Parts: sequence; structure tokens; C-alpha cells
Amino acid sequence: MPSALSASHLGKVYPHASGDAAALDDLSLEVPTGRTYGLIGRNGAGKTTFVRIASTQLAPSSGRVEILGLEAGRDDRAIRLRIACVPQESRPLYFLRVEEVVYLYLKLRGIAAVEARRRTREILDELSLADVRTRLVSRLSGGQRRRTMCAMVLASDAEILFLDEPTTGLDPIARREVWQAIRRTSREHRTILLTTHYLDEVEALSSRLALLEKGRLVLEGTPADLRARVRFPYRVTVQGPIPRAELDSYGRVSEIEGGFLVFTKEAAARELARRALEVGARLSMGPVSLEDVFLEVVGRSIEEEPAADDGEEAWA
Repeated sequence: MPSALSASHLGKVYPHASGDAAALDDLSLEVPTGRTYGLIGRNGAGKTTFVRIASTQLAPSSGRVEILGLEAGRDDRAIRLRIACVPQESRPLYFLRVEEVVYLYLKLRGIAAVEARRRTREILDELSLADVRTRLVSRLSGGQRRRTMCAMVLASDAEILFLDEPTTGLDPIARREVWQAIRRTSREHRTILLTTHYLDEVEALSSRLALLEKGRLVLEGTPADLRARVRFPYRVTVQGPIPRAELDSYGRVSEIEGGFLVFTKEAAARELARRALEVGARLSMGPVSLEDVFLEVVGRSIEEEPAADDGEEAWA
């Protein structure tokens, strides 16, 4: 099956970027058709720059991108008929009502009036916007506006959906509703490119993902693939009478509130569990998370802001 999106040696340097900092640096990746593909990384890692290039909003400095077999920069008009995008800092038209925003967007995409109205009703119900469907967008909360943007794109007939930080600013319930809508759209065998800094989100929704840092591709694969690449596949939390010196023999140890966090291999994790039972220590054990993978590979938290400006902020 051909890829829905293929990027080859993609580079982007903004004119005002400090020094030779590149927003994207020789980035190559393949997004499979009919899947949800996650793009993760800290702010400034290049996620939004990549989405803007792939969705024909921004020209690359080097390299090329093909979307559904069409080349960005050459076949932009044809590409735009087949994709839909929720930009990171987008806002729906304030002078329209919620149902009008979604309905008119679908009509502009060429969807027949009866079908557009049906899709509008269904997506507003799905994202808990039915109660505010006749309210002016200007009178919505920030979270409701964000959900309205998601509703427009998720109700469309686009073959590829670009969702750039779609749940930023949403409460936990609203986030889960957007997740459900994304899962439903994915079951329709449409391709979704999801960028996020919420690692639980990308793990819950993506069949494959890529980790970017400073515009470069660091890791790519399924969530299980990425977890398997770290040195210590298990994390063990220990609270109780086991000294730090003894824990060091099991793996990499970090001090946490009330105890220690030990990254270790499976056999050592089982041995540590037996030791905890012997001395009456409290212990919890499980496979490493994507947050652990990020820390292992990048050396810092995904929430930590980058030190250098790569120029992406101006386009966020």
C-alpha cells in the first residue's frame, strides 16, 4: 500500500532564525495510508513547521513532500481538495453561529446541503456542542472554539486530516470526546497526522509515531517499538526500607517524593519485587512509558522549553 504522505530530506530555515538554526533538518518519514500517525516533540521541535509544509501552507527550504502521490509546491490546488487541517492557533469566524461555521465549511468543500446538515448535526452531538449550536462563535469559551475547529475538520470528507495540537486547552472530558471522534474517523480508513505534546494522547490514538527534536527525526515506529529501544524496559517505584546503595545494583535509580524510581530489565525487576516483599517495602512495577522513552532519548522532559529560537514561534 502506498504511503499517504512521504517527506524526503525536508529542511526549513526561517529568514529571521538566529544563527544557522533550522526548524527542520534533513527530515524524511513515511505516513501510512488509513492510520493515525503521531508527531511528538517539545515546543520548537519542528512539528508545526512540518504540518504547514505538508498541508501546502509553507514552502520548504529544501527537500520535497508528496501527499497522496501529489507534490507539495507543484500540485497544491489538487492537494487542498483532498486534505483538511486544524492549525495550532486557528479560530473559527466569530460572526457566525457554531452550526453555521461547520455547515458552511462542509458546503465549501463541495458536500451536498442535505449531507452537510446531517454531518453537522452528528459532529456537534459527538463533541458535545449541540447545546451551543446556535450561539455566536464570539460568545464561546476558548475550549468550545477549539472543539468547533475540530468539528469542521472531523466532519469533512478529506482523505488526510492534519490535527496540530487539537486538544490544547480542553478539559479532560472534552479531550476524550475529541479522542473518540478521531478514533471513529480512523475507522473510516482515513489518514490522520496528529501533532501533540501530550504523550498519553499520542499513545492512545497513534498506530505509529515519530519523535522530533531540533527539527530532526530521532525515533520512529509503533509505541511498542519506541519503548523497546530504551536500555531499561521496566520502571519500578519503591517506597520502604531498601537503601539507595542496594537499589543501584538493579539499574538506573532516581529519587522521587517518598521513595525511588528504578529503571531496570525484566529479570532484575522481578528480583527487586521479591526483595521488596521480604522487607515489607511498597512497590509498583510496569513497562516504561513514552515519557520515559523521551527522557531517555532526548535527555529532558517534553514539557521543557528549548533554549534556542528556531523561528517556528513566528508561525505558531
